Amino acid sequence: MDPYKVLGVSPDATDDEVKQAYRKLAKKYHPDRYQNSPLAESASEKMKEINAAYDQITNQRKNGGASASGSYYGSYSDGTASGGGSTRFGNVRILISQGNYSQAEEILNSVPSTERDAEWYYLMGVVVYHKGWLEEANNYIATACSMDPGNAEYRSMYNRIQAQRRGSGGGYNVSTGSGCTGHICTDVCGCLTCLLCMNLCNRSGS
Repeated sequence: MDPYKVLGVSPDATDDEVKQAYRKLAKKYHPDRYQNSPLAESASEKMKEINAAYDQITNQRKNGGASASGSYYGSYSDGTASGGGSTRFGNVRILISQGNYSQAEEILNSVPSTERDAEWYYLMGVVVYHKGWLEEANNYIATACSMDPGNAEYRSMYNRIQAQRRGSGGGYNVSTGSGCTGHICTDVCGCLTCLLCMNLCNRSGS
């Protein structure tokens, strides 16, 4: 269960907003209000859920760091590059590290276009990369690199994608040539040409 949904607040809510939402729900479902009530057990379970959600959010923010304005700080590692220092998108990085790409994408999409900086493009590239959209990921990461060319984290991810686009490291080859080079053919006409050439060669050799 998403702890933010339990408390009815956005992941971008400030610490004070989270605390206020928790107190409001705690007051509503406090066991003292349901003594001798048939709803006592349900209220008790709801109270446990609220407490667990609040604890999860506060612990998460302590580990990742959160400012009172709702901006987050944290780091993310995709296996080849690691982030460090301050970041506006610590919550998104946490979701990515947990494999929750859909929610990470949802949060990123909610950011106004005027506020989308290099890190936004990098993280969106990481999200779509893990969803299997290599070309989209390449475009996002390339934009991040152009906006912040000195960032080693962005450059490392960009190099990783380029290696896959060239066909190394288990990636694929995007060449549209008709020759058969030993890579996976991505062009239908090229594949047909390869098959035709092989067939003619076999006939001439027989």
